[in-house]
Amino acid sequence: MPLTDQRIIRRKLSDEVFDRLKALITSGELQPGDPFPSERELMDRLGVGRPAIREAMQQLSIFGLLTISHGERARVRQPTARSIFQQVDDAASVLLSSSPASLEHLKEARRFFELGMVRQAAQKADAQAVAGLQEALTRQRASLGDADAFINADMQFHTRIAAISGNPLFEAMSEAMLGWLKQYHTDLLIWTGKENYTLSEHEDILNRIIAHDPDGAEQAMVRHLDRSASLYVHQTAASA
Repeated sequence: MPLTDQRIIRRKLSDEVFDRLKALITSGELQPGDPFPSERELMDRLGVGRPAIREAMQQLSIFGLLTISHGERARVRQPTARSIFQQVDDAASVLLSSSPASLEHLKEARRFFELGMVRQAAQKADAQAVAGLQEALTRQRASLGDADAFINADMQFHTRIAAISGNPLFEAMSEAMLGWLKQYHTDLLIWTGKENYTLSEHEDILNRIIAHDPDGAEQAMVRHLDRSASLYVHQTAASA
């Protein structure tokens, strides 16, 4: 093997500490809910200073493996599908804010994702799932005139469709994408009365799910997403 393929990579001390601390969790030595060793214990155990310990623990927190609370002992956290997507929230926000094209890419990805989710929902929905969608739609109807409440109920309706799949990653992915889109939602929805279109389209989607009609549910979702896509506008485009 050529020597150029055997170069030694110098790592930060905190990266080495991070690997050691992560192993305490992934090996099962520490379980979710367990208190994490104190900074002093870790310093003595690993023979490193406080800055490296703190930086490594912060990384564990970012990865969703540790809960750090001021004035309390840090505790091991159980990673969830939701916490995985929360790790990229800030990066997604920066990407979207810096590029109008990224918002269009996100809308395209959401469309592809939602069509698959609504087909599964139409195939799998039971009485409990239908009741959850009906509750979200009732809540949204009661929120007419209140933009924030209406949009939150809208997001809940779509996330509950994804949850019918039974896959927590799909539910978390739906919640994440809708959260990223929310900051680009315009007042056009409320000011032009388009909230009534949304309610009607959601009701159509729900009826197709109740009828266990995957093709009809997909078509209803296509109409809804194609019509509502214009409600999400990048600041650059809005000011042009």
